[in-house]
Amino acid sequence: MFSALYHRVLHWSRHKHAVYYLMALSFIESSFFPIPPDVMLGPMCLADRKRAWYFAFVTTLASVLGGIFGYFIGMFAFDIVVQPIVTYMGYEDKFLRVESWFDRYGIWIIFTAGFTPIPYKLFTIGAGIMAMPFLPFVLASIVGRGARFFLVAALIILGGQKLEDNLRKYVDVIGWTTVVIIIALGLFIWLR
Repeated sequence: MFSALYHRVLHWSRHKHAVYYLMALSFIESSFFPIPPDVMLGPMCLADRKRAWYFAFVTTLASVLGGIFGYFIGMFAFDIVVQPIVTYMGYEDKFLRVESWFDRYGIWIIFTAGFTPIPYKLFTIGAGIMAMPFLPFVLASIVGRGARFFLVAALIILGGQKLEDNLRKYVDVIGWTTVVIIIALGLFIWLR
């Protein structure tokens, strides 16, 4: 399953408009879409290692802009959109926990969510809801997202052809392992 998807994404990464698709994916993932831009950034860096830093830059820029959009969703659409969903789903206690994380960790929660596989979009919207100061939010987003995407580019540049060969060989194992880790992490956070 992941092998076929990997080859399809590699094909898309060579499309003449791939950079625009990467930017769009990066933007919407930071505010509401579930698929991370890494799935396109990695193959694009593999397809054209000379432009890997550029791809990391545009991914970071679009992701931070999408995070700002998520921030404004939280700030201005909480009562209309977010609160009814939280209430309907019975997530009031989870929402209070996230609120306490913002109070306790401040911008560090944004940096952590930006760098790790934790859904960044939840924290961009949460930052707006909690009225986190805007400039620290943006700076933490730039550092967190930039560190993540430039790390992806660096690993691919350093790994070169050997990395590409191993990725092709183990893409299914990596894909399913990632799914299991994300589910386990989600359950851990959810049940905590």
